[in-house]
Amino acid sequence: MKAIAIILMTGVFSVSAQAKLPAPSDAAKAAAAEAAAKTAHAGKVDAYLLCKYQDKTAAHYRKSGKAGKDDKPVATAPCVDPGPYKPATAAAPAAPAPAAPAKKS
Repeated sequence: MKAIAIILMTGVFSVSAQAKLPAPSDAAKAAAAEAAAKTAHAGKVDAYLLCKYQDKTAAHYRKSGKAGKDDKPVATAPCVDPGPYKPATAAAPAAPAPAAPAKKS
């Protein structure tokens, strides 16, 4: 009986202790977007390096003489270097709102 009461009390207190989190600020959203952009660029760089090493390995395999008569090079897309990471620039400032027409007195 005591165990059931303890479980119920723990449930009541744990539900009441949960609070609603505040909405993320604009700065937090911008930081998250920047982190996502960095991660995406890192993925592109990794894919580029993998492509280069695969080409190097395939060339070495063909050069070593281990390739059979029927092993012909397969046409693949060229490796594209994504270049250095460029952080997103700040958005241009918004144009000022048009002034309200002056009231005639």
